[in-house]
Amino acid sequence: MKNQRDKLRQYQKRVTLVTDRETEIAIECLARGDRSKALLALRRKKFQESLLAKTDAQLETLEQLTSNVEFALVQKDVLYGLQQGTAVLKQIHAEMGGIEHVEKLMGESEDAQVYQREISEMLGGKMSNQDEDEVEDELEALEEQVQGVKQSDTFSYPTAPDTALEAKLGSDARRKTRAKERAKGQAHGQAMEPMLV
Repeated sequence: MKNQRDKLRQYQKRVTLVTDRETEIAIECLARGDRSKALLALRRKKFQESLLAKTDAQLETLEQLTSNVEFALVQKDVLYGLQQGTAVLKQIHAEMGGIEHVEKLMGESEDAQVYQREISEMLGGKMSNQDEDEVEDELEALEEQVQGVKQSDTFSYPTAPDTALEAKLGSDARRKTRAKERAKGQAHGQAMEPMLV
């Protein structure tokens, strides 16, 4: 279409040259006194001008058509881009498993959190103070064992009590201190629990 438009413009230039030449011929004929040839030259000029007007109308139509085609190509590209974007979105949604899968995962995550809280509450609430003391005694023994392995060269061991009464009093004091710390920890844990939800 652009080639046709260029050819029409070239044709317009040729017709304009022909009409200018016909005007010159008419003037020359009148100068010689040949009125009939001048009239013929002016008629040919008029015919060429009518062809020029038709060419202008065809050129305008062709330019509109060219613009419409170019716009249609842009629309086609936009439509293709939309199709590709939609396909990618569908693929992503398929990989995610859809809304039902996301809701299921959220539910499972919430169930796991509730289950973990229940286990923590059961373990924390079902153990007696004696059981807690035994667990903490075992922890202390393990810590001393680990520290003894790491610092055996520089660490001096404390002396053991001479009587069973001193050992019992020392162990009772440790148990009372631990019980107080546990009570504080449980109170703090209950205060923090609403923030976990």
